[in-house]
Amino acid sequence: MFWKPTRGLFTGTRLWRTLAFRLAAAYALAGLFLVSLATASLYLVLVRELEKSTQLFLADKVHVLSTLLRDRPEDADALREEIELESAARQYEHFYIRLLDEHNKPLLMTPGMASQLDLEQLSEQTGSRLGRTVAMMGRNQLPFRVITVRSSLGSSLTQKDTLQIAIDVSEKEALLARFRLWFWGVFLATAALFPWVGYHIARRGIRPVEEMATTARHISSTNLRERILADGYPFELASLASTFNDMLDRLEDSFERISRFSADIAHDLRTPVNNIRGEAEVALSRARSSHEYREVIESCLEEAVRLSELIGDLLFLARAESPLTRLRSEPVDVRELLWGLKEYYEAWAVDCGVDLHMTLGDEPIIAELDRALLQRAVGNLVSNSLAHTPPGGSVHLEIEASASSIQIAVSDTGAGIPADSLPRVFDRFFRVDTSRSKGSGGTGLGLAIVQSIVQLHGGKAEISSQLGHGTRVSFCIPFSRQMTKL
Repeated sequence: MFWKPTRGLFTGTRLWRTLAFRLAAAYALAGLFLVSLATASLYLVLVRELEKSTQLFLADKVHVLSTLLRDRPEDADALREEIELESAARQYEHFYIRLLDEHNKPLLMTPGMASQLDLEQLSEQTGSRLGRTVAMMGRNQLPFRVITVRSSLGSSLTQKDTLQIAIDVSEKEALLARFRLWFWGVFLATAALFPWVGYHIARRGIRPVEEMATTARHISSTNLRERILADGYPFELASLASTFNDMLDRLEDSFERISRFSADIAHDLRTPVNNIRGEAEVALSRARSSHEYREVIESCLEEAVRLSELIGDLLFLARAESPLTRLRSEPVDVRELLWGLKEYYEAWAVDCGVDLHMTLGDEPIIAELDRALLQRAVGNLVSNSLAHTPPGGSVHLEIEASASSIQIAVSDTGAGIPADSLPRVFDRFFRVDTSRSKGSGGTGLGLAIVQSIVQLHGGKAEISSQLGHGTRVSFCIPFSRQMTKL
């Protein structure tokens, strides 16, 4: 089933430790930083442009008056208009001009200049910085920008008059003050708004994580069917949900296999133990001859051997699945190893009336493999085929080698395996014929052991079968080093 939970993730958790709070704090700090940076940059640009406009205005006035003094020194009306009359016509940004002769005696001055500025202070502050704009406070605490320059009078290079120009910049300062007030208003508004917006965005963004956590809380060893419905999730979280669901699928499959495995172990261990107990109880129920006791002991020994082999196979499978298991690799002549196995099983094949033959090739094949494990894997396949091939049939062992892998296959002409059973033949304790028990010696672990050995070597086992025509089991193992021919 799919779970779409609505419970919160932060119940009983301190707010400052939640991911939503940290994301909201990060959003708020980043937003405040960017807003402050943008506003401060605009303020600095505005200050620079206003100062630049003031300097350009003063430079323009200096240029106009210097030109009049140089080209038309006798044109008193023009000078008077520039110095005394133009400023009076301006409503904002009043400016004041004073013209001094070479002896620093006033010649012309804008009306009201003396009431706005301390003229002695003006001369002191600008006397040593001719041609440079200087900030100065007026008598009414109004800010001014003042400049003092010397200009040649007429064509004379020796006679120079002094120009003192001051401009009222109080309107510009008021504009900057309003901008600063607006800046602090925006800063306070964003400081209050950004955390709230950021927190709601963060909570909305991590809602899928809350749902995943809620789903995870419902999962236990007895309830592995919960899944996350990731429809509508962002790509990253949808991918995480898909990965989480895949993990749950694997866990569910593993738990089901473990449950089946535990049940099979209990059944297969209980059978020989019950047989031993039953035979011992029957033997002890009355006095018997030494021959009868011997038969009971032999029967118990058979069951004990079978039980020991079963336990050994289970221990081998457990070790094979351990991540700490290491192969004891060594150079192995695979052709020679298979030939030795053929000779070992030759007598059994003759007893069963089965023809055991091989296709090995003429040249040795050397590979880095675990000799004992490879012998066990191929031996399991050969013995399994001999056990399920009727008299008159045949078992064929073959090997093919390439530059990067070895493929070993064992095929027989037995009864075959039904198609619906093929996907499970490598499972532990799985038997195609459930009625076959100790009479055939089968425990259902042979192919599982083969698959574990092949996987330890980094290979893959496969099986194909057809009812009435036989079965073929093969596995492919990659080389640990390149094939070498002796």
